[in-house]
Amino acid sequence: MSLSYENLCAFLYREARHLDDREWDEWLAMYDENCTFWMPAWDDDGELTEDPQTEISLIWYGRRAGLEDRVFRIRTERSSATIPDTRTNHHISNVEVVEQNDKTVKLRFNWHTMSVRYNHTDHFCGTSFYTLDVSGASPLIKEKKVVLKTDYIRHVIDVYHV
Repeated sequence: MSLSYENLCAFLYREARHLDDREWDEWLAMYDENCTFWMPAWDDDGELTEDPQTEISLIWYGRRAGLEDRVFRIRTERSSATIPDTRTNHHISNVEVVEQNDKTVKLRFNWHTMSVRYNHTDHFCGTSFYTLDVSGASPLIKEKKVVLKTDYIRHVIDVYHV
């Protein structure tokens, strides 16, 4: 399946909307069963960690089942990061198609998320790198790497912040 630039952007905007609207089932459906979701940490030398298996990460899920567990905890109030509820607003910019063929598309884009909790608005921003499987009827996220630029945070950060 060949997707236009506009359709790829619409896919990213849809994911952001699902997060902002807490549409967890729809959000999870955008991910392949064997996807990876990784937010590396910055080391003491200001470099990103390179291996989620051997170095610290801010977030690491090696399969969609990990994301499903995270959503379960959010929904059942077993997550201190989401009590009280956090309201988010995602903004996406500078979407770039890095590589594209008949089966996969690699994207890079910048994002800014505002998060309202405890009557305070936090701002998070970064760059994301996606590999999409476009071989089926709808694209699926195979790999999501999130580079958090604002890594000095005052509370827990979660999948819906990025």
